[in-house]
Amino acid sequence: MRALLLSAGFGTRLRPLTDTIPKCMVPIRGKPLLDYWFDLLFQNGIERVVVNTHYLPETVVSFIKNSQWNNRIEMFHENKLLGTAGTIRALTPFFGDRDFFVAHADNFVKFDLKRFINLHDKRPQKCVMSLLSFRTDNPHSCGILELDEENIVKKFHEKVENPPGNLANGAVYILRRDVLDFINAQPSDTLDLSNEVIPHFLNRILSVETDGYHRDIGTLESLKQAENDAIILFPHFAEHSSDFVK
Repeated sequence: MRALLLSAGFGTRLRPLTDTIPKCMVPIRGKPLLDYWFDLLFQNGIERVVVNTHYLPETVVSFIKNSQWNNRIEMFHENKLLGTAGTIRALTPFFGDRDFFVAHADNFVKFDLKRFINLHDKRPQKCVMSLLSFRTDNPHSCGILELDEENIVKKFHEKVENPPGNLANGAVYILRRDVLDFINAQPSDTLDLSNEVIPHFLNRILSVETDGYHRDIGTLESLKQAENDAIILFPHFAEHSSDFVK
């Protein structure tokens, strides 16, 4: 299986930290966020990964060039942001006809990727997409899911004032070619996965709830919490800390 790590964001809520580094390169216990993703994917069956860039791309390019995984990573630079689904469309040749993995690489996660892939393979026949879901303590800032008895997404509420629950979209997906074909058929130059693609496939998306860890490091407060949580999640990095928490 091949994968796309969406990594082109500005990280504006993390300024001034992201004035000099892109969000995907923010360190947690001294290790760049993107590197946690590489370890998770390549140690659990993903063959190749493509990383998109836009803001401060030279930092990402330099890091990947020196990564232990560099011979399995490709880069895709966007002079103009295409939107999350627009990036997927531009990378159609990379994915080919097989199911493929997509994730927002600005989240700090630890979950059972092999289980996620296995449950996707066993999904109900009508489902063309699987997404990773998690329980959030801040539901109004997330995309909240409503499921049927088969854990299929029947409603999706993207960052609404009074969300009906706390089961959130983790922005981690496995997509079939049907989804890619739909994306390619859209006329817009830019396209968003959450707002313009997922709603079209309601009742055809399997939710796989993780009991692992999932945190959006979109704010300095959340990033500091991730730094503290990493001591338990990744104890071999416990002796390190990032400058911003000192």
